[in-house]
Amino acid sequence: MPERYFQTGAERATRVRRLFDRIAPRYDLINDLQSFGLHRYWKRRVIELAKVNAGSGALDVCCGTGDLAEALSRAGAKVVGCDFSPEMLRVAKERQPKIDYLQADALQLPFKDAHFDTVTIGYGLRNLADLQKGISELLRVLKGDAVLIILEFGKPANRLWRALYFFYLRLFVPILGLLFCGDAAAYRYILDSLREYPAQEGISAILREQGCDTVELYSFLGGVMSIHRATKAKLLRQRDDVPLAARHFVG
Repeated sequence: MPERYFQTGAERATRVRRLFDRIAPRYDLINDLQSFGLHRYWKRRVIELAKVNAGSGALDVCCGTGDLAEALSRAGAKVVGCDFSPEMLRVAKERQPKIDYLQADALQLPFKDAHFDTVTIGYGLRNLADLQKGISELLRVLKGDAVLIILEFGKPANRLWRALYFFYLRLFVPILGLLFCGDAAAYRYILDSLREYPAQEGISAILREQGCDTVELYSFLGGVMSIHRATKAKLLRQRDDVPLAARHFVG
């Protein structure tokens, strides 16, 4: 019986690491195929929204093979990329050896509080065993009044479009996994993990609850993909009656 990579509880991190170690050599190719190349556009939007300054410190969490870390570096930032998959990091280091890559758990980042000017995470939040703790950790290492950018799969609000999208993830994407990685289950994981993910509005709510001044949501292809751009409060508020701004965009 093929391995089922999605698992709640204590085994989740181990299985997710095993999955990404397995698919690392073909990860970029399948990203191009399953998104029809659109992931490159979405990552460019992440960099545009990050608005990094030359010499500023940026952390790319769950960096995978290093796409976002490389783009942040080209934009002038001093970048650290981290991931808990050694095989993903091996590919990233081969692609861009000048970037500092390290193996680290997103739930226990090895950095002091308020250390980075920008934090990004692309296609990683959905994989964390503890979503609330993960977001808290991302914000912990971010300086006050600085920006967190989250790129992640979404859930379309339209029921018909969501059904078609889930059908695509259930049927076509695992076929790519089978053909190019010899493992359909590795790409069935996307839909399995997305079912449990609170998606656009849920993540917006968590970011506001955890003390972000502004939470902007950018949706693409009717909600198939999303980017959150959240500004960490300079000083976390102690009052519950001060409203936090939220804006929504469609791209």
